Amino acid sequence: MTTERAAAFDLFGPRTLTGPELKPGDVAPDFVLITNALETVTKATYVGKPLLISVVPSLDTGVCNKQTIRFNEEAAALKDQASFLTVSADLPFAQSRWCGSNNADHVKTLSDHRDMNFGAAYGTLIGDFRIESRAVFVVDAGGVVRYSEYVPAAGQEPNYDSALAALKTVIG
Repeated sequence: MTTERAAAFDLFGPRTLTGPELKPGDVAPDFVLITNALETVTKATYVGKPLLISVVPSLDTGVCNKQTIRFNEEAAALKDQASFLTVSADLPFAQSRWCGSNNADHVKTLSDHRDMNFGAAYGTLIGDFRIESRAVFVVDAGGVVRYSEYVPAAGQEPNYDSALAALKTVIG
């Protein structure tokens, strides 16, 4: 049974999000995403290291651009202590172009465009637009969600300080 959360995200009006609302303590769901090189990655690809997952509607919008640049800078500062992913439904070609244009070489941009399984598993799928909402998750090295934030509106940025504080607690 698919969970739907009515009016959970504002993008040109209230939108229904499909999928569960993950909370700290939940096991992070599996996913299949596509890299900029058109390779398939799963949650298992990132096992054994803390993970910050930033979810955005589209890298080609102002707030998504700002959010991804901020997490790219944080990833650079933390070096290899954690993996930083940005998930959107943008095509891998568009993600690659965006990374090149913004010198984003520390965050991995991953596409959910194929079947939107990430969005459905993490509760960020806006089905009527077939894109993701805005959210941030911190997952510990064992695969457990330690922080989740579902941002209520497209024009609103996530709470960077809270997400990064949660990440630093799982880094140790």
